[in-house]
Amino acid sequence: MTLPGTDLRVGRITKVEDFPEARNPAWKLTIDFGPELGEKRSSAQITNYAREELEGRLVIGVVDLEPRQIGPMRSEVLVLGAVADDHPVLLLAPDTGAQPGDKIA
Repeated sequence: MTLPGTDLRVGRITKVEDFPEARNPAWKLTIDFGPELGEKRSSAQITNYAREELEGRLVIGVVDLEPRQIGPMRSEVLVLGAVADDHPVLLLAPDTGAQPGDKIA
């Protein structure tokens, strides 16, 4: 079963860049979503993770949203994480064996 109207995919973060122009602290991410979708860019307010923790990491992203302009950057996907008032964003990640481009059902 898939969520109606939402395309969630596994992606691998391939590049993490500083984003000093962002209003709130954030990273610029390049994420590989496999051969069907290729690489997409995202701005993510997940500065509680070091660059080294993010590069190569598998994440889950919403890939069918309209791109948003975040300062000088066009953010094409939304990386999913758990949010609560008492802790920073915690990224959602698939289990071992998942590959970039796999659909979340």
